[in-house]
Amino acid sequence: MRFLFLIVLILISTFGAVLEESRWKSGETLLTFFEKNSIPQKLYYDLDRETKELADEIIAGVRYYTLKENGQIKQILIPINEELQIHILKKGDKYTLELTPIVYQTVRDSFVLEIEHSPYQDIVKKTGNKKLANEFVSAFKNSIDFRRSLRKGDKIAIVYNEKIRMGKIFGSPVIEAAMVETNGKKHYIYLFEGRYYDDKGREVEGFLLKRPVRNARITSKFTLRRYHPVLKKYRAHLGVDFAARKGTPVMAAGSGRVIFAGRKGGYGNVVIIKHSDGYKTLYAHLSKFRRGIKRGKYVKQGQIIGYVGNTGLSTGPHLHFGLYKYNRPINPLRIVKITKSKLSSKKRKKFMKLAAKYKSEIKNVIALGVKPKKYEEFDFMVSLIEDNSSIKKEGGDG
Repeated sequence: MRFLFLIVLILISTFGAVLEESRWKSGETLLTFFEKNSIPQKLYYDLDRETKELADEIIAGVRYYTLKENGQIKQILIPINEELQIHILKKGDKYTLELTPIVYQTVRDSFVLEIEHSPYQDIVKKTGNKKLANEFVSAFKNSIDFRRSLRKGDKIAIVYNEKIRMGKIFGSPVIEAAMVETNGKKHYIYLFEGRYYDDKGREVEGFLLKRPVRNARITSKFTLRRYHPVLKKYRAHLGVDFAARKGTPVMAAGSGRVIFAGRKGGYGNVVIIKHSDGYKTLYAHLSKFRRGIKRGKYVKQGQIIGYVGNTGLSTGPHLHFGLYKYNRPINPLRIVKITKSKLSSKKRKKFMKLAAKYKSEIKNVIALGVKPKKYEEFDFMVSLIEDNSSIKKEGGDG
């Protein structure tokens, strides 16, 4: 690793290139970012509707990277989600912008630990990973009362996937299976088709949502990344579009507090609601807000918060509905439902086979006493700094 680091230093010295890591400021827009960095605003105005809308999804605090030569910007990489990033490239006096895939390493890991304080505190202490601790607590929230059931010395075990990007943990971990022991009894959960179930196939997630618009037709589904074969460009749609007549009532998909109600770039009139367990919902292109809907207002599930419209970069009356967990966009159609889902006989058979595999893996982790680990930072890929075209070739990252 040290040898690679020395190579990077040599390349930086040879090519006069400097890689800067920064965090996206709260309230920053792509347009204001261009103005601040002397990038022609025409580059933004020439973007298509979908790309402009995606630019509104840049999360405050996200790490972005700038490659400079002799103080001049050559490339900029700004993540939009865990799969796509904005890639700005300067060749001569001309700037170009496109969406490129984020290249990352997926690490699958597992561990068991004994409870000393609480699952959250102990996971953070042993792994340094707050998001993993949040995911674990959230997954068991509606099936186990940690405060009353857990005792010092009880065990927890986790099998999960983690993304590594630019030498740092990137995005949110995905827990595939987990176990909590209380008074000698083991409680298991398993991830199946985007939801958690216990070892009998019963759903354990408790954040149940209604559809925000009644009797509406879905016109565009969720995707983090897809390649358009005709346009030969990458696209993303971080939500679900529901077609409905202008003025159709829009309901809060879950109880929570309004943290934004106003104009938001390509999304037009927007309401964002913060819910429990790290969830947020976004309602875009509204024609107007319901009276009293403003920042700080607490709303209940099913309460009308606004009305379908055509504001912002919209091609017709519809609601763009986004769902986020810890600021990570997730597919609303995997969570939004009216009644508690039950596995069909065919799916149940598939689930039970998967659950048996996961349970065996967890038992093995416990038997071996696999300890949690903190991931060391990886060195930057040499190709990132080697020449001006390398970022594009690598899809943006190492």
